[in-house]
Amino acid sequence: MTRERLYLYDTTLRDGQQTQGVQFSTPEKQAIAETLDKLGLDYIEGGWPGANPTDSAFFDAAPETRATMTAFGMTKRAGRSAENDDILAAVLNAGTKAVCLVGKTHDFHVETALGVTLEENTENIARSIEHIVKQGREALFDAEHFFDGYKSNPDYALETLKAALDAGARWIVLCDTNGGTLPTEIFTITSAVIAAGIPGERLGIHTHNDTENAVAGSLAAVDAGARQIQGTLNGLGERCGNANLTSLIPTLLLKQPYASLYETGITEEALTTLTMASRQLDEILNRVPMKQAAYVGASAFAHKAGLHASAILKDPSTYEHIDPTAVGNARVIPMSNQAGQSNLRRRLAEAGLEVEPGDPALARILDEIKEREDRGYTYDSAQASFELLARRELGRLPDFFEVKRYKVTVERRKNKYDKMVSLSEAVVVVKIDGEKKLSVSESMDELGSDRGPVNALAKALAKDLGKYQSAIDDMRLVDFKVRITQGGTEAVTRVIIDSEDGSGRRWSTVGVSPNIVDASFEALLDAIAWKLLRDA
Repeated sequence: MTRERLYLYDTTLRDGQQTQGVQFSTPEKQAIAETLDKLGLDYIEGGWPGANPTDSAFFDAAPETRATMTAFGMTKRAGRSAENDDILAAVLNAGTKAVCLVGKTHDFHVETALGVTLEENTENIARSIEHIVKQGREALFDAEHFFDGYKSNPDYALETLKAALDAGARWIVLCDTNGGTLPTEIFTITSAVIAAGIPGERLGIHTHNDTENAVAGSLAAVDAGARQIQGTLNGLGERCGNANLTSLIPTLLLKQPYASLYETGITEEALTTLTMASRQLDEILNRVPMKQAAYVGASAFAHKAGLHASAILKDPSTYEHIDPTAVGNARVIPMSNQAGQSNLRRRLAEAGLEVEPGDPALARILDEIKEREDRGYTYDSAQASFELLARRELGRLPDFFEVKRYKVTVERRKNKYDKMVSLSEAVVVVKIDGEKKLSVSESMDELGSDRGPVNALAKALAKDLGKYQSAIDDMRLVDFKVRITQGGTEAVTRVIIDSEDGSGRRWSTVGVSPNIVDASFEALLDAIAWKLLRDA
């Protein structure tokens, strides 16, 4: 059966930048655009030329892409021609193959927000799209607040769409701008739009996630006949975000009936880079990736309960809806006090440790895990520390180095500007092949700010590890989480550290102590030991 073509339109660089706290630099936008292009998106919306210096600079140096690079803007203003509207001219001057213009389709917004008549607004839409087409560009019309507009005045909402279509727009995109339209409504209204004469192969959908239904709403529009989907990587966007392409893409490629009915520009090979693309964006934003994210999250294919792990050993499909490698992710069998021997053996096998059923070491490892978790440790989110624990019990952990002592001091003093500042200093002494090495490090960064005692400890510990130094030079700490696991005056502190190396490999380690510095140092030691073990 011939499959219909679905077109994927990414607006991470424009609508995604509306996320609170997100502001891309021009080089970051270039890097994201290249990643999106490699993934196989059909359209990449680069931003609004003229709206801000970053967007303008991006279009001046936009990378060459297979995807259709698109500039975003708004329809011409009332009282002037499309040819003489300087805002519209700035969008065209970006020189992109496609131009997407947003226009009002809700009568309330036309008369209240724009302050023009319905007839004037329709004319502005038609003349703007017509002008884009005359310039030899592909024109897209984003029908802003369309679903609310249709429910308020369906005749006028449809009139705006037909004006854009008759003027030559390639795509008419129905926008759920407020994000409050539910999937059943989107299906019904999209179906009505097609029945009114707007062809489905010219229709797109643009949803927001204010009811956590953006992905479902997008799929409902496809079910109704729309053939373009707009969204963002990791669901970035204003307020609660946009439709998450990181969820939509694998759903369309791997789930029925979509996989059988439709095709996209994304290949099976490109799909395996999806997890990496998602995490690259988080890295650019200096965010910790959401572990529970569908398809690409670190916990998306984690199986904690012993019963689940036992079934996974027999057939992964018992508890997995897809093969995690299809999206570049991996199965995780975390260790916790819920673990059984099947779970444990699977996790050990993934770490390259084959242990026969019935081996007494299995019981020792489980007992140690349960005893430690009773003291505040957690191994379902610290896989590297679990592996080190298991190797110790099995006698398969090399003694890379020995910590003889360490000390951290925190001092408050005046700087050269006569301001009181904090300064942390750490001293670490390690013994490697019988030789002691002493390292001292301060926590001051290049801007003169104190980064804290844990930072000082990490820098001192990694300063001189002799023959192992080259193995940890590309290692860095990317996240540091602290939790009090018991209350009262005898509170116990748990520290989890996420580390990463130059290959993009990421691992987590845990430390527990009444003293936060000791807990942090324990997690740091595990992080380095696991890195040395892996690179040995």
